Amino acid sequence: MLSTTYLEQGPRVAVRHVCRRDYEELEALGRESSEMSQRWLSARDSTAESFEAYLKRFEQPTHEGFVICLRGTDEIVGGININNIVRGTIQSGTLGYRAYASTTGRGYMTEGLTLVIQFAFGTLELHRLEANIQPENTPSLNLVERLGFRREGYSADFQFINGAWRDHERWAITTEMARAESVQPAS
Repeated sequence: MLSTTYLEQGPRVAVRHVCRRDYEELEALGRESSEMSQRWLSARDSTAESFEAYLKRFEQPTHEGFVICLRGTDEIVGGININNIVRGTIQSGTLGYRAYASTTGRGYMTEGLTLVIQFAFGTLELHRLEANIQPENTPSLNLVERLGFRREGYSADFQFINGAWRDHERWAITTEMARAESVQPAS
């Protein structure tokens, strides 16, 4: 039996913090998925040192890093970050997420992101999550829309990805919207 402590669990997947032991599995998943994700994500350095720097970010109160795992096996099927967390009167963070070629199209990201939203609005006490998505990334747009996010705007030249500034649509969900969509954690 696995000794993994999950933060949130759904019927098929569970969410836990990303950790050092995930390096080899995440690198293998990244390599196998590079063609699928190259349009949406910047190329990343895949060294152990760069992974350590990635983990170091999550020691700061402004970042949280998660992996979505199959329940029972702990096999990683997706990754989600909450970046740029702002406290005080804003209580907000920005989502980043990644699916993998071998597990895409099975609803794991929908279930996993639902769990991260529950964790963000429950344990982390955030009020709002934003997702910035390139307009051509239909699967990602469909994902956030399915989960009750609302399109709030369009940001031209928003992020530098693969050598060019890319436009993004800005989507968001609040605790009130999540409650209406039944994404809110149980009391």
